[in-house]
Amino acid sequence: MYLATALIGNTGNLGIPLGIALFGIESVPYTSIINIANTLFIYIFSVYFFARDQFSIKQALISIMKIPGIWFAILALLINSQGITINKYIYNALEMGGYTSMVIQLFIFGMYLSSVKIKVLPWYSSLHISFVKHILLPFIGLIFVINFTNLNSYVASILIMELMVPLAVNNVNLAALYHCKPYDVAASILISSVVFVSFLYFYIQIIEYFIK
Repeated sequence: MYLATALIGNTGNLGIPLGIALFGIESVPYTSIINIANTLFIYIFSVYFFARDQFSIKQALISIMKIPGIWFAILALLINSQGITINKYIYNALEMGGYTSMVIQLFIFGMYLSSVKIKVLPWYSSLHISFVKHILLPFIGLIFVINFTNLNSYVASILIMELMVPLAVNNVNLAALYHCKPYDVAASILISSVVFVSFLYFYIQIIEYFIK
């Protein structure tokens, strides 16, 4: 659970809108690319770690190949790279399907979260995951961006912001699919979200101070 969730942020439902709020609509291409990379990471590495709780290495690798999200993400990249346009009616249908999936995803998260009791929250693991996600990972990312890349300040700020977003809700779906502590994962996402909201002001100040 720790390996599968600690590096995965909510770069889609939260990262893209937050990027628009902080950096304007021009940030969407960058946040979208990061979200695609994050999606592939989830459906490869997170699926592997969750599946390994129940299956052998071979079965875990096979389970990765069965995840449709990987193939559709690759298909989307191919369509985009070839400049293929999508009929507006098909696009509207796909868009409605995307919004529906978000609602179902949050509904599943709420179902598991409703069964989590405050007295039995996995504080130890959840706070460790939040430490990695909201302190260690952004710190390493900030040091790397400042010292080892030539990214302009705008792109660098977007990248650091995406490292700071809370855990992805999609982790609950995968944890439930592979019967790997879904209630603990739901609790970790809740705690991560609270930590993120508490740190958000300081995150913005850090980005403005170090990346100019």
